[in-house]
Amino acid sequence: MKEGSSSGGGAFAGGSDPRQPSTAKPYAPPKLSPQDLPIDYAGFLAVVFGVVGVMLRYKVCSWIAIIFCAQSLANMKNFENDLKQLSMAFM
Repeated sequence: MKEGSSSGGGAFAGGSDPRQPSTAKPYAPPKLSPQDLPIDYAGFLAVVFGVVGVMLRYKVCSWIAIIFCAQSLANMKNFENDLKQLSMAFM
């Protein structure tokens, strides 16, 4: 039996690999400015639920605000810029 006639990867055994390792480049994600980043909905909802919890004295809204604030902290991309917003949400 020939190796090239097998159905599993026979094209690569014969040296006819069309890929060129010399032209391969590592992936570099595109650079985004802080204004182009997607909106942090968890941070926004943390502020909204926090204000509702304080103004209307709903404990459930305050707990939901803390949960959304923790989620926003966990998903932070740019730590320095979002730290100001997150500290205001915790207040």
